Amino acid sequence: MNDDPLVSVDAVSRIDAVPTILEVVCRTTGMGFAAVARVTEDRWIACGVRDEIAFGLAPGGELKIETTICNEIRQHREAVIIDNVAEDPIYAHHHTPAIYCLQSYISMPITLPDGSFFGTLCAIDRVPRKLNTVEIVGMFKLFADLIAFHLDANQRLLTSESDLKIERREADIREQFIAVLGHDLRNPLASIDAGVKMMRRTPLEEKAISILDLMQSSVQRMSVLIDDVLDFARGRLGSGLAIEKAGQVELRPMLEQVVAEIRSAHPDRKIESDLADVTIHCDPGRVGQLLSNLLVNAVTHGTPDGAIRVQSVMSGDVYELSVSNQGTSIPEDIRAHLFKPFFRASAQQSRQGLGLGLYIASEIARAHGGSLELTSSEEETRFVFRLQP
Repeated sequence: MNDDPLVSVDAVSRIDAVPTILEVVCRTTGMGFAAVARVTEDRWIACGVRDEIAFGLAPGGELKIETTICNEIRQHREAVIIDNVAEDPIYAHHHTPAIYCLQSYISMPITLPDGSFFGTLCAIDRVPRKLNTVEIVGMFKLFADLIAFHLDANQRLLTSESDLKIERREADIREQFIAVLGHDLRNPLASIDAGVKMMRRTPLEEKAISILDLMQSSVQRMSVLIDDVLDFARGRLGSGLAIEKAGQVELRPMLEQVVAEIRSAHPDRKIESDLADVTIHCDPGRVGQLLSNLLVNAVTHGTPDGAIRVQSVMSGDVYELSVSNQGTSIPEDIRAHLFKPFFRASAQQSRQGLGLGLYIASEIARAHGGSLELTSSEEETRFVFRLQP
């Protein structure tokens, strides 16, 4: 609990029952002054007060901690009850009653649910009162526990409100992040791409052409990375990845185009395809993106001289699109994390991207109401997208 007196006073003021509790304490015991106090190692702060004897202390007021008995209660966490100071064997000569002219006193520790000490529920009077009874002690204990409960509940509420504000600020930042990616990065990237294409129209030396090829490849890779991060940010900001389902779509042309693009980008790899003529209800662009991500993953992690196979079929009433590659079996502990964002299965720096490809592919499958499953053995690793049209 914050030691700022204003914070403590505000925390107690939020408890609507405190004025009633203090009134009941005074009426039941006959005491003229009752208070809820915040007690720390070096401060005693009145947070809630009922004063019928002109003691002169209001909420926010403080007593020197060394002049109070509450400091001792903070240390031993036990109630102190004095019916008559003059007759009490422990407190008859204690400095606190003498300083404040007290004849009766009761103080119950307020301990929060986490075990931390907040302060005390206390009452005083300038005449003796019968306080050390089961009924009065039990009432004080009940009220102290009730105050502790409300302090904890209110603190949790304030924390939740603070977390909500932080979450809203983070959402604003994510929206700005998306705007930066979608506009401020794409525009200069498009300019670079246009510049490279213009330069290709002029006579160039072989070395210059190879540099332009590298630049073109980098532009394409950066564009893919931006697409992936945009999809990730939008998916997390909203309820999931957005798709736009068309009517019944013939998927084969889209899939063949994706395969051709990956073949062109990786002419040294053997990519085989067997695509059925199937018409289904889906977002063809997103399914193409799913296939592209799976193919890039296969190229990245498959055996360089092994074949990559793409197949689409109707199996009963379920559409299946699969990508398989040869390579080492994926360990079980890694399989459980493959579809998580920013997870990379390979520790090799040359094979690292953002780690969003498989995550986005799985989100595309989920958004379609389908599934993306993995099987892996020493002979083959295979990803299968299944969708019931």
